[in-house]
Amino acid sequence: MTKYIFVVGGVISGVGKGIATSSIAKILQDYDYKVTTIKIDPYVNIDAGTMNPIEHGEVFVTDDGLESDQDLGNYERFLNEDMHRINYMTTGMVYESVIHKERNLEYKGKCVEVVPHIPEEIIHRIETCAKKTKADFVLIEIGGTVGEYQNLLFLEAGRMMKLKYPEKVIFIMVSYLPIPDKIGEMKTKPTQHAVRTLNSSGIQPEIIIARARVPLDKPRKTKIAIFCNIKEEDVISAPDIQSIYEVPVNFEKDGLGERIIKNFGLKARKNKVRAKKWEEMVKNIRNIEKPSNKKVLKIATIGKYFTTGDFILSDSYISVIEAIKHAAWQAGYRPVINWIDSEIYEKNPKKLNELLNYNGIIVPGGFGMRGVEGKIKAIQFSRENNIPYFGLCYGMQLAVIEVARHLAGMKNANTTEINPDTPFPVIDLAEDQKENIKNSRYGGSMRLGSFPCEIKKESVSFRAYKEKTVLERHRHRYELNNDFKDKLEKAGLMMAGVNRERNLVEIVEFKNHPFFVGVQFHPEFKSRPLQPHPLFKEFIRACLTAR
Repeated sequence: MTKYIFVVGGVISGVGKGIATSSIAKILQDYDYKVTTIKIDPYVNIDAGTMNPIEHGEVFVTDDGLESDQDLGNYERFLNEDMHRINYMTTGMVYESVIHKERNLEYKGKCVEVVPHIPEEIIHRIETCAKKTKADFVLIEIGGTVGEYQNLLFLEAGRMMKLKYPEKVIFIMVSYLPIPDKIGEMKTKPTQHAVRTLNSSGIQPEIIIARARVPLDKPRKTKIAIFCNIKEEDVISAPDIQSIYEVPVNFEKDGLGERIIKNFGLKARKNKVRAKKWEEMVKNIRNIEKPSNKKVLKIATIGKYFTTGDFILSDSYISVIEAIKHAAWQAGYRPVINWIDSEIYEKNPKKLNELLNYNGIIVPGGFGMRGVEGKIKAIQFSRENNIPYFGLCYGMQLAVIEVARHLAGMKNANTTEINPDTPFPVIDLAEDQKENIKNSRYGGSMRLGSFPCEIKKESVSFRAYKEKTVLERHRHRYELNNDFKDKLEKAGLMMAGVNRERNLVEIVEFKNHPFFVGVQFHPEFKSRPLQPHPLFKEFIRACLTAR
C-alpha cells in the first residue's frame, strides 16, 4: 500500500527541492507514517564520489559506504534516520545495471531499448526501496530542472508509475517566482511555463510549492491555480526564511500535510507531541538567530572549496555548517561562520593574526595540494595561541604534519599525497589503497562508510562521547603512518582513538591545549538538529570557555 510522491523542480536549479523533500518527509512522519526518500541524480557518474564539490556540492557518505548527493544528509537530519544505498540512484547506476542484465541474458534475447527498459529499471529500484524499508510513503526527488534533457527518463519513469498506480502516485513541483527589482511584482509566468513543460512529458503536478523572496499573496495563488490546472489550496507558499528547519513549519501554515493526505484519499491525524518538539526547536533557533542576540560565536572555517567565480559556494561543506549550527544552537549561541581560503596565509602570513578574532577554527576535509601550506600555518597558529582547533579528515592529517614539523623535529614531514618523496611520510597511503592507485581504481575505492573507533578514557574525545567505542563514517585513502607514532607521541600528540581491526589511528589530540582534536572520520555526517554530534558539542564548549 506504499504511496509515491515525485518532487520535481521548475524555472531554476538550486530552487530547494532537497529541503522541500526533506520537509515533506518530516511532515508525513509527524502524521505517524513510515517515510523514506530517494534522491535521483541525472548524471552518468555511478556515484557522487568523483564529482567536483565546487560544481556539485558536498559528497555525503552513508553508513554502508555510498558516496552520495548532499541531499541524503538533509534527509537524515530532518527524519533523524540513516539513509543507505537504496536511497540514491544516478543515470550511471541505472544504465550500468541494465547493461549488466543484458550481458547476463536477463532480458531473454529481447532488443534492450532506452524506453521502456531504462524507466522500468528506475521503477524497479524505487519499488525495491519501498519494499526494503516497508515505507508508507516514498518521496522521490528528481534532480535538475523540468525541461532539461538529462532527467527526461526519470520523468518518464514517474509517468509510467502514475499509469500503473493512479491512486498511489502524485507529483509536487517546487518552482521559483521571481520579483524583478525594477518591476517590483511577483511573476508567475515562469512557473506556468515550467508546468506546461512538465505537461509535455505527460505529467500534471497535484501540488505546486512556490519558492519566492516573500510569501505568496492571494492573486498569485489564484493565477497559478487557474493557469496550472490545480486547486488554489494546492499552491503552497515557500518564502525565504532564516533556517531550513523552519520549512516544515512554514509548509504546514498552508496545510501541506493535509493536502497530500487528501490527494491520496487518506485520513490521518497529526501527532502533536512529535510535531511540537520540532516546532519548539524552530522557535528556539529563531530566537537565537535574532541579530539582537549578543551571544555570538565566531568560527573560522579554513578550506579551499569555497569560490566559484565571484561567488561563495558553502554547499561544499554543508554538513560541517549544519553540525556547527546544531551544537551552537543547543548551547544558546548564534554561530557566525566565516569562510577563509587558506591560500591567503601562503601569500600573506600576517593575515594569521586575524584568527585571534575567532572563538574557534575548523579545517574540514579535502584533497590535493592547493592551499595546504596555508592550512598548516593556520593550524600552527591555533596551537600556539590556544585557539580551539577541530580538524576533520584532511584537517586531522595536516595537524599531524604540523606537529611533526614543528615539535617532533621532522622538518620536511608531509603526506605522500603532496610529496611522495618526503623523508618523513607521517601520512601515507594504506597498503590496499596503493594497489587501487596503481591500477587507477578511483571511483568507490576509498575507505568508505562506518568503522569502529576505540577511545582512550583520558582523552577529550572520551569526555565528549562518554563511550569507549563509537562508529563513525569515513571517506579517505591516506592514514597516519604508524612508523612515526612514537615520535609524535613524544612531541605531545595523543593517539586518542584507534581502529583495532586494522590498527589505524582515528583521533589525535594535542595535550595541554583547550581543544586540539583531529579526527580521520567525518563526524559532521552524523549530527542532527535535535541531536548535535558529541565532538562538535565539545568543540563549541571549548570555544566558549577557552579564551
